[in-house]
Amino acid sequence: MKILVPLKRVPDPELKTKIKDGALDLSNVSWVVNPFDEYAVETALRLIENADDGSRDGEVVVVTIGPSDAAQQLRSALAMGADRAIRVEAEDKDIDATTVVDVLDKLVDEEKPDLVCMGKQAVDGDSNLVGQMLAGKRGLPQATFAANVELAPDKKSLTVGREVDAGVEHKKIPLPGVLTVDLRIVGPKAVKNNVTPDGYEYQDGPRYASLKGIMKAKKKPMDEKALADFGVQAAPVIRELSVELPPERPPGQMVGSVEELVEKLKNEAKAL
Repeated sequence: MKILVPLKRVPDPELKTKIKDGALDLSNVSWVVNPFDEYAVETALRLIENADDGSRDGEVVVVTIGPSDAAQQLRSALAMGADRAIRVEAEDKDIDATTVVDVLDKLVDEEKPDLVCMGKQAVDGDSNLVGQMLAGKRGLPQATFAANVELAPDKKSLTVGREVDAGVEHKKIPLPGVLTVDLRIVGPKAVKNNVTPDGYEYQDGPRYASLKGIMKAKKKPMDEKALADFGVQAAPVIRELSVELPPERPPGQMVGSVEELVEKLKNEAKAL
């Protein structure tokens, strides 16, 4: 089984990003793998491995579209256990979801994966577009916001659990298809492949890269490509015009009674 995992580098969400001259100041940010894409890598690895004995039946290929510095995030995924990587050269400001989908569309033609597995969204733009657009463009079945997933014994379909208002909704899709994952996908028993014994429990969260994995990652193949190799031009239809902080909130007020609260909400806040 071959799984293609697109991933994106993003500014570390744990660190505060500054705004300078109406734009995010990215000059000194620390770049990391988008957390949801890291969950997708973990999901892909769990789907192809027997966690009890370490054997595998398949390949995980990671791809990113970005500048040369983005190779570091691909190496992080390789250190986790992905088998090989592809980096498509482009500047962040020159690409948007349409460019990414056009590249992935051509890459799926080349790689012919059984599954495209990706994070539900990137934590910088929070657009939640690429998975659905790719599935729509290729006419592939899709399951989004996966909280748990089970690969059929014959590896021809996935059963996916999605958290909804009323509980968990289950969907079954044939493969090849597109899967986007949510944060609960990295729970101890969220991924089942009918190879790893049922009693096995993963650690909660994505796996850490071991020293052995980091050393192996340096020798794993990473192809370098250009947008032109896929017949794609950098012509984003979505552009960032400016960035500004929201207005400061006025300080809170103490009230002496429910009646006074209702009066202020009605006459001052205009909330009622």
